[in-house]
Amino acid sequence: MHSVSVVVPVYRGEHTLEATVADVLRFGPESLTPGGTAFGVTEIILVHDNGPDRSDEVIRRLAAAYPSVRPIWLSTNFGQHAATLAGMAASTSDWVVTIDEDGQQDPADIGGLLDAALTESVQLVYGHPLNPAPHGPLRNAASHFSKFLIAQFSGSRRALDFNSFRLVLGSVAREAAKIAGPGVYLDVALGWISGPYTTTGISLRGEQRASGYSLRSLLSHFWRLVITSGTRMLRLVSIAGVAFAIIGVLFALWIVIVKIFFGIDSQGWASIIVIMLLSSGGILFVLGVIAEYIGANVNKAMGKPLYFVTTDRADGPLGLREKGSTGNGSR
Repeated sequence: MHSVSVVVPVYRGEHTLEATVADVLRFGPESLTPGGTAFGVTEIILVHDNGPDRSDEVIRRLAAAYPSVRPIWLSTNFGQHAATLAGMAASTSDWVVTIDEDGQQDPADIGGLLDAALTESVQLVYGHPLNPAPHGPLRNAASHFSKFLIAQFSGSRRALDFNSFRLVLGSVAREAAKIAGPGVYLDVALGWISGPYTTTGISLRGEQRASGYSLRSLLSHFWRLVITSGTRMLRLVSIAGVAFAIIGVLFALWIVIVKIFFGIDSQGWASIIVIMLLSSGGILFVLGVIAEYIGANVNKAMGKPLYFVTTDRADGPLGLREKGSTGNGSR
């Protein structure tokens, strides 16, 4: 049987957390996925991220009532991704499922995520919403557009499938929590070590409260994803620097040839232009070299590992394959 840890980052869950935990408790200690695989939710990890409400009182009450509920207390507000990583680090099960506390995501879909992981033999599965998120058309459109931009900047379509409702192999989740540096986007860190992933359809329910994200926090969320999605933009700066440097040298040679063989009426114009082109080309080339060094240090600062040693898949949870439902295909 597959054991599952459910990690719930809690920021404003005073009015929704109890219902979410009750939904999760229906699938422990033993349940079956739609494909017939046995699994059980062995622990529900509630990570208190110091929101402005009385979520802490609700967490204490749930921990006292249910042995499988484990609270994690953060010293101050660190944000959803940091809270999720803290919960992953504390997990002990074969698999880790992350879910929001607002009740929008249905724990009944956990079985479908596990079936997709076993069918596709992958270590990471994202829930793919089959219906629009209950945020309003403007915010939904902004979310889709921001993911599209990230996919273009990073050169990978992975960002299009990022979702806070995800299932991760336990060893991968705990390793991601170890290596992720401050400010790293959680799904980027997971992508470093999880390898291929898949998605499976989920149905979103209406939120039981207003979103905890302000416009400022949403923009910050987007910019963190931009910064940590890779160093492709720095590489583009490097390539542009080299390209403009070469163009500058060629253009300077052309001006010198024109000056020698055909003459240029304006006194000193050719010299000034040649100096400007060579200088700007040299500056851009140097900026390109600096961008390469910055890119290498950015990867190191974010905690991107050189390698990740794992176990034989046949000996772990992915080796416990039973006939399951078909996922949406590896990416």
